[in-house]
Amino acid sequence: MTDHDMTGSDTPTSRVGTTYNIPPAPPDPDSTDWFDVGPLRLGIEYRKVDPTALDAIYADSEHLDELHEKSPDGGFTDEGVSVHVVSIEDDHEFVRFDMFVDEPHYHYVDKSAGTNTIVLFDSVALGPVVPWTLGQLRDRLPDMLRHAGGVGVADQVTTELGAEVANRVEAHLRSIGELS
Repeated sequence: MTDHDMTGSDTPTSRVGTTYNIPPAPPDPDSTDWFDVGPLRLGIEYRKVDPTALDAIYADSEHLDELHEKSPDGGFTDEGVSVHVVSIEDDHEFVRFDMFVDEPHYHYVDKSAGTNTIVLFDSVALGPVVPWTLGQLRDRLPDMLRHAGGVGVADQVTTELGAEVANRVEAHLRSIGELS
């Protein structure tokens, strides 16, 4: 489905967020702390995003033109903590929370559709992004995984496992000074 949004673009949109054909920038292995919880591998990374870094990531891919086409004037620039939610079984990142300073958002990365849906975070309605993210990990993770096409892994995430995921992420954020 393609909707004509308020900016005049014809970017495909889903019932939530804006959907792109460009995958999210991969985590930097040197800057990401990984740990496993049940069927999930969780990565926590402090990221600094800028046009030069994004150009380098997508330089040798078919996605560079889309990146430039969809980028705001001057490109994307932001920083903050990302939480990567990856299936251990197939090493696919289905959900990512980018708890950025200027434009926090989250991703649904649907492998079978080849899409990356970005949903902007509304801090006025939802409050601070870190507690909200922990709440989603605790209470909504199976639904979010299903929405991103991760039905098999979602079926393995119990209420208890969601709580364990949130508790592990919260403890790690505290240990690196990102949550007091």
